[in-house]
This record gives sequence, structure tokens and C-alpha cells, in this order.
Amino acid sequence: MAKAFASQGDMTEKKISFTEVGRDLYAFTAEGDPNSGVIIGDDSVMVVEAQATPRLAQKVIDCIRQVTDKPITHLALTHYHAVRVLGASAYGAGQILMSDAARGMVAERGQEDWDSEFQRFPRLFQGYESIPGLTWPTTSFTGHMSVFLGNRRVDLMQLGRAHTAGDIVIHVPDENVMFTGDIVEYHSACYCGDGYFTEWGKTLDAIKAYGVDAIAPGRGDALMGPDMVNQAIENTRDFVISTYRPAARVAARGGSLKEAWDAVRAECDPKFADYAIYEHCLPFNVARAYDEARGIAHPRIWTAERDMQMWDDLQG
Repeated sequence: MAKAFASQGDMTEKKISFTEVGRDLYAFTAEGDPNSGVIIGDDSVMVVEAQATPRLAQKVIDCIRQVTDKPITHLALTHYHAVRVLGASAYGAGQILMSDAARGMVAERGQEDWDSEFQRFPRLFQGYESIPGLTWPTTSFTGHMSVFLGNRRVDLMQLGRAHTAGDIVIHVPDENVMFTGDIVEYHSACYCGDGYFTEWGKTLDAIKAYGVDAIAPGRGDALMGPDMVNQAIENTRDFVISTYRPAARVAARGGSLKEAWDAVRAECDPKFADYAIYEHCLPFNVARAYDEARGIAHPRIWTAERDMQMWDDLQG
């Protein structure tokens, strides 16, 4: 029986957890589905990551309303991917924040990414009819910006490229907690199809240098305490290296994409096959690693058509 492409065969609803990772800071997690974060200030709330649809965003809002009735005024988006941003309209936030680079990615490939992810994640896009269109920031920045929710300062920072060209992290210094988006994962595969393999490790080093007490990662459980934080950072590093290294070896000798696929599977399957969305991510990861190793610096745009052609090539 042929394998289902990406997550087309995954239609099982995931159990939601809403974990306090610091004072008035929460991680919304769902067994390997995209996470969101919640930062409660003196008089308002910032949400980190919007979810794929307004329908899924409402689940985040329902959790928020269990702990506060303060208005949601800010929505911070760590990057441009459809599963992270297209639920934005549900929050009614007056400020939507992205890096300048992420905004550029919406302009360059936002619609193509939406079309591609729509066919990869049918469960996450249930209720897609309520998505009003692409999500654009009201405010974008390069490098660093701070937002004050009353007296609570929230720092939004570009620490380097990793998962995408426009990645940011959100740090709340009064509790030393960080929301990393998909730069850090926990027992979930990293999606590297739009990533920068040779820069990812330096970005992880920059996160590690903060010595944070907790992280809400892009996928997987909330990371509580320095030991769990460091374990997740190093597991993420191992995943990225273990994907790129065998693909680069194949590319260096002029081998094919299919040979790179086989080489990456040989190294990664024994360590990561039980990770959430591992099979989903693997073909995109191998294709990007193979491209980067051959000198294609900027990730090529994924389209629904390119997805299926790549899948056909790898499946023979």
C-alpha cells in the first residue's frame, strides 16, 4: 500500500495542553501539532503564532479565556508559514508583528505556501473557508523590537536564520522564558524545507546563550527547566546535522536526490522515526538539504505541483 503524502493520512484530533511556563506565560501544545504561546501583561495579551485557521485559533482563545479576560492586542508571528499565520483574524489583535524578512516571504511566496500546506495538512485546514486571505503584519522590524504590555517588556529578536529566512524568537525577560517558533522542537521532526542547514546551529547557539528557564517550542511539549531546554536544543541540532550531512555527501559526489533520500533515511530513521511529523517532513528536508549542498542558497518556492512531483520522484 502506497504511503500517504505528508500528513494527508493523519485525521486524528490531538489532545491539547495549556501549560504555564512562567508567571502569566503559557504554551498551547497539541501532541506535535503547531504550538502557540500566550503572554499576559498588565492590561492586555500577546499571542505567539496564530494557528492555521480561525477555527483552530478559537481553541487557543478558549484556553486564554480560562485564565484572563484581558483583551488580545498583539499577535507575534515567528515566521510566514500558513499553519502558523492564517488563523490571525480570529484574535482581533490591533498589532500583528513579523520580521521584515518574514513579511518579504509572504509577498514572495505566501500564496504558494498556503496552497502547498493546504494539501499537506487536511486536518489542520478544516474550516478553511473562514480564512479571509493572506496574513500581513501591521508592524515589521529588522533585528530587535520591544513591546510593552503595561510594565511587562516583551523582546522580539532575529537571532539568525534557521527554519526560514525570517525567523524571530520572543523573549520575556522578567521570567526568562522564550518562545522559539520552529527553530527548536521537542520530540518532533524539524521541517527544513525552507531552512538554512549551515546556519541553524549558530542560531541555536544564540538561543542557548540566553540560558532561559523555559521554552515554548514550535512543536512538542513545553520545555521546563534548563536541563529540558538544553536537551531539546541539542536534539534539534542533532536532527538538523543528521539530515544535512548525508545529503551533502551524496551531493558532493554528484549523486541523485533519491540517493540522498536513502542516505538520510539510513542515518535519521534509527534516531528520529518516532518523532511527530517525521515522515511528513522527510522528503522536504532531503530536497532542501540536497539543494543547499549544491549551492542553492535561497530555498526554492514550494508549490502544490512541486510537492507532488518531488514525492513521485522519491517514491519511484
